[in-house]
Amino acid sequence: MYKDRGIIKWAPFDALVGFHELIQGIIDRKNRIDHPILLEDKLRELNEIFLNVLKNNLMANYTYYENGYIKETFGYILRFDEIKKEVKLDTLVKLKLDDILDIKII
Repeated sequence: MYKDRGIIKWAPFDALVGFHELIQGIIDRKNRIDHPILLEDKLRELNEIFLNVLKNNLMANYTYYENGYIKETFGYILRFDEIKKEVKLDTLVKLKLDDILDIKII
């Protein structure tokens, strides 16, 4: 049975000029994921937690989706824009409400 060496087979090309960025781009595209779809009950739960954090000015940890990756950040909410559906945290991170996957109060 054939066993592929994966990305290792391209390692010699990494030493050549210009191939490093190409290989990094391939690895980057390979590791990306699609935007997760949240179920209705999870959305309801996130909405309740978000309103609690906003109303009581609580610090929270946010798990969110950005450009094919799941990321985390934390902070207090400075501004909530209902029209753009964006949240600006005190760490100057802007999050779109549709991209937030989980909120945990710290």
